[in-house]
Parts: sequence; C-alpha cells; structure tokens
Amino acid sequence: MRTLLLAALGALTLAACSGDGQQSALRVDPALQTRAVSSAALFGAPRPYAAARGNDQIARDILDLGFRLESGRELPRFTRFEGPVALVLRGAVPPLGAVETDRLIARLRSEARLDIRRVTEGPAQIVVEFVPRAQLRRAVPDAACFVVPNVTSWNEFRQNPRNPALDWTALATRKQALVIAPADVTVQELRDCLHEEIAQALGPLNDLYRIGETVWNDDNFQTTLTGYDMLVLRVWNNPALRSGMTRTDVAARLPAIMQRLNPRGGPATPLDDDDTPRDWVAAIEAALSTPSRGGSYAAARRALDLAQAQGWQDERLAFSLFLSARFAPPDQGAQALEALALAGRIYGARPGTQAQRAHVDLHMAAQALAAGQHAIALRLTDDAMVAAQRTENGALLASLMLVRAQALERLGRRADADAQRKAAIPFAIFGFGSDTAARTRETEIASLGARNQNGN
Repeated sequence: MRTLLLAALGALTLAACSGDGQQSALRVDPALQTRAVSSAALFGAPRPYAAARGNDQIARDILDLGFRLESGRELPRFTRFEGPVALVLRGAVPPLGAVETDRLIARLRSEARLDIRRVTEGPAQIVVEFVPRAQLRRAVPDAACFVVPNVTSWNEFRQNPRNPALDWTALATRKQALVIAPADVTVQELRDCLHEEIAQALGPLNDLYRIGETVWNDDNFQTTLTGYDMLVLRVWNNPALRSGMTRTDVAARLPAIMQRLNPRGGPATPLDDDDTPRDWVAAIEAALSTPSRGGSYAAARRALDLAQAQGWQDERLAFSLFLSARFAPPDQGAQALEALALAGRIYGARPGTQAQRAHVDLHMAAQALAAGQHAIALRLTDDAMVAAQRTENGALLASLMLVRAQALERLGRRADADAQRKAAIPFAIFGFGSDTAARTRETEIASLGARNQNGN
C-alpha cells in the first residue's frame, strides 16, 4: 500500500522544498496529461540503478518483505501467481493510465523476466481500477492506493471490505488481485501507484524502512521500481520457488537462486537489524500525518531519539534526521542544517540511496540559495539532477531545476536561467499536475533567492 504524505511536504521549509509530488490539495488538470508529459517522453529509456546490496542481505530482505504484512502480521506461506499473468484496466482510466501501465509492463517483462501482458477485455489475474481520489480516501483514509486479493472490482470490495477472502494470510496461492488507484492525481502519483501496487500484487507485500533502494519503503523516496526491486521480483517468480512454501523452505533455496541471478552479488555488507520498534514507526507516521508543524517536529524528534537509542546507522536514522530537519522551527535552523548534513552523510554510506541523497541535496541547495551561496547551489543541484532523472522523479527534478535557475539568475546569467525554467515546465506538470501548481513552486523558490538579495 502506498501511503499518503502530508500535503505540506510539497511546501518550502528549511528554506527549501521537497520534491515528493504529493500535492493532494492542488487541482490536477487532466487536459495537461498528454504523451508529451509521460514518463517515456520525459525520461526516455529506463536507466534504473542496479541493486547494490550483497546477496546475503537481499535474501534476508526477501524473507522479511515476503513473510510479513505492513501491519506486522506474519504470513505463514509463500504465495504468488503461478503461470502467466494478464492485467486489465477498468474504471475512470486517466489519459495516461494505459501509457504508464504499458511502460511498466515492458519493464517487468524485460528486467524482471515476468510473463505479464495487458488485455483490454476478458478475465485477468490483476485488475487495476481507477476511482476518484475522494472515494478512495473515504474507504481507506491513509492510502494513496492499495492492492487486495480475491476481488475483481471496486464495488465488490466496497460491498464487503471485511470479507475474510481479502486476508492475504489465508491465501495458499494468488489467483486474483485488485489494484485500486486514484483517477484524478498527477501523472507522477498515478505512475508511482502503478509501480508499487502492481509490484506488490506480483511480489512481496511488506514495506521496510531499513531498505533504501526499494519502492517497498514507506519513506516514499523511491518513486519507480528500482534495479533492486526488479531483482527481487525475478527471484520471487523463480521456478525454484512455488506457492505454499514456508519461510524455512524459501530461505533454503534463496542462496542458490541469488547466485544464479546476481552472480556479482554486490558489495559484502553486514546484515541489517530488522528489529524496528513499533514506537519508532508510530513516531514517523505521526510526523508525516500531524496537521501542525509543531506536532510533526515533536514526533520527528521522538523518532530521532528512538533511532539513536537503537544505535542505528542506516536509512532509519537518516530518515529520522531528515524529518527532524524538515519540520524544525525557524529558531532551530542551525541544528536543522546539521541534522540534514548528517542525514546526507549516512545516506551516502548506504547502498542504493541516490534518490534520498538527491532530496537532501535539494534542501541543502535551497539553503545555499537563501544564503546567497549561488555557486554551492549550482554544484548541489548539478549532482542531484542526475539521480532525479534516473529515478524518474519529475517533481524532484523540476524543483532542482528551478533552484538552479534562480541561482543562475542571481549570478547574472539570465539567458541560462530562462532556459532552465523553460526546460523544467514539463517535469513540473508531470510532478505537480497543473500550470498553477508549477508556477506556485517557481514562485516559492524565487522567494528564496530574493531573501538574500533584499538583505532579509
């Protein structure tokens, strides 16, 4: 299930902005959803980063992702679709719904080697139904989108949402899955939902905060399926595994599968501790959902205290630092900047965290812009734009480009600044959903450069 972030995460803080694309309070203009702002048009051929974790760690990850639900409930057996998978789109399919789905299916076929195809009618193992976001939120308030087993339509789900057949723990094998996706959101949010929910229908169902290089992480930094995710899906659907296996059965077969599919195995890394206390998860969720900034900061500080008490030096500590900086009050600016810098160093030492580092660099670049350190802003955005492009995060890339444009203008390079703003427009529409939202982001970022210029 892809969770909702605060709409405030799209606003400027820390003299910065977050490029997560979660603009839930803004009106999306479907007329702007043309092939010119599709993932393929904007980003070209997919170039995901390859899996960077070692094989022993990935095997451990697969077990933890595959035998537990996000709620913490244990799954007693391994399940998947046995045989070819057909997928059909239904409901209020948005203008780019089929385009983005077909691009995802092409990746699943070529990178994960899955036998999956989209059909336009007839029976299908996976049904993707698009419904208005307001209806989705009324049914499942905390979800941006989700997947459930053993039903074929939104109406069927709504008539009996507590049907025992919807319990993933009761499955012996997967025969039917329904993905519910919002019909009236930005292209980026639409695309993100398709990637995560279809991947969960085909593979593991859990999310883990300790894994940075996956969409199966509720920090939502990764917006499209990564090389790691494609490897996990390929392992999950390997002929050596079958539905009904226990965790012990799967664990016994994973080393040989991993060696065949990923012979290089990535760098040797110590196994991560997966004991993530529910208190820490609750604090993170509160930081992301509390309406007031003060409440979010207090929750983020609780999460940071818990992470430090655990002795973590991984993505969980970095995310705690990032959020504590993200929601810090104005009088904590120096401490927030220090926390952000430390988060960046931790992410930099972790495998597959290019997307996270790009988000940190965006905040740091905006800080530099507000302080009049324009050359530093250019260096930070230059580094981060590569990762934003490869991870196909339009909202993040547009924000980086607009920060860069403002720095160029303050350096007197007006023509370069105008060219950068023009180049950012399609990525902004992709990520933020409308001309108005894109202009709002541009105005917010322009105000950062003006602060120092005006001596404020």
